[in-house]
Amino acid sequence: MSDKQASFYKSVERNFDKAAQLTSHPKGLLAQIKACNAIYQMNFPVKIGKNYEVIEAYRVQHSQHRLPTKGGIRFSHLVNQEEVMALATLMTYKCALVDVPFGGAKGGVKVSTREYTAEQLEKITRRYAVELVRKNFIGPGIDVPAPDYGTGSREMAWILDTYQQLNNGELDSAACVTGKPVNQNGIRGRTEATGRGVFYGLREMLSNEADCKEWGISPGIAGKTMVIQGLGNVGSYTGSISIEEGDVKVICVSEIEGSIYSEKGIDIKKLLKYRKQKGSIIGFPGTKRLKERGDWVSVECDILVPAALESQINKSNAKKVKAKIIAEAANGPVTADAEKILLKKGVIIAPDMFLNAGGVTVSYFEWLKNLSHVRYGRIEKRFDQNAYTNIVNLVEDLTGKTISDKRKSFITRGADEVDLVRSGLEETMITAYGSIRDVYKRKKKVEDLRTAAFITAIDKIANDYLTMGVFP
Repeated sequence: MSDKQASFYKSVERNFDKAAQLTSHPKGLLAQIKACNAIYQMNFPVKIGKNYEVIEAYRVQHSQHRLPTKGGIRFSHLVNQEEVMALATLMTYKCALVDVPFGGAKGGVKVSTREYTAEQLEKITRRYAVELVRKNFIGPGIDVPAPDYGTGSREMAWILDTYQQLNNGELDSAACVTGKPVNQNGIRGRTEATGRGVFYGLREMLSNEADCKEWGISPGIAGKTMVIQGLGNVGSYTGSISIEEGDVKVICVSEIEGSIYSEKGIDIKKLLKYRKQKGSIIGFPGTKRLKERGDWVSVECDILVPAALESQINKSNAKKVKAKIIAEAANGPVTADAEKILLKKGVIIAPDMFLNAGGVTVSYFEWLKNLSHVRYGRIEKRFDQNAYTNIVNLVEDLTGKTISDKRKSFITRGADEVDLVRSGLEETMITAYGSIRDVYKRKKKVEDLRTAAFITAIDKIANDYLTMGVFP
């Protein structure tokens, strides 16, 4: 295990301890909230070509104070137990913060997806799912995985199919995993959910004029400059949605092949098409390549979005940061040591446990959809549309004025599933930030948003433990 990976888990624990000492909960209760409840390490064989490989994998259930536990599955050659423990721990606090009734969990499979074909990855994924079923680490009311780094809807479909083969006839089996393809019991809006949640969270933070004045930032997200590190699912949707709906200008993008910059702004959707054609972001028209890949951290901007892996902003490069806000779209991208440096510089850190909670929020909606066996909007859409049409017609009759068919269609439309999902996500992010801000402003000695977010989550989990009779 590298020092960077070890520091990730230590950073999570240090952040917890910093917040916990500002609460009044008993030490024993805090120790229980902090501890990982169950850790399952597995090694299983898979035939790859003519050879047999032993795959190392994990599933960690950090907190079973609420069931099912919930968390993504990561495919990476860097996966290890401490990393998965850290991610599972963050999931517990994240779920509590946004009032999603799950305990935190996480999975990891130690493979590099670039080194395997789709067929080989399917073998590995299905074998991993079998191990989870064998040890009772997956199920609609037990533990519900989702996509993470290196996985997506394809892998979730494989897991669902494997689970259903081993649990034939289980009525709610579709709820054993989320992030599935829409045509296989998934939900519209899930793929974009984490990136959209980042946008909603930033927009809400920047909507308060008094806070922005205190931070030395002009209010509102429109016109802000943004740097994005990592052009995967989260980074790409954060960028494209921020541009289209927030009038943000993305001036720098960093990926594994290097970093590019344009003062005039970078169109993320066009950049994604270019990268798909060329295999690299380097050379995208209108941009220049930065000398070093890591130079993204020192680009002057309003919002810096680390959207890749953990510990990307650390003790060695934190002093180079020139951003006013760091938006933690990834899990744990800023180490505890780096945070000290950044807070002294007056940098505002929007914490990961709040900002990237969009994924688990919409996963919750998908889980509920699978349990109810009804698509969102199916029952009420047409009724609402007819009711709105009657109201508009009545207003036209009473006023003697008419509106165009185009405007009438817009006003009277009923909500589709994606509309309801986005609305629910927006409400969740606004409410969660309100809870964090309340602690940030009300409690003494709370100097940053991350500590306020941890305190908010700890208070909710402690209340669960004490009111649900968990302790005998």
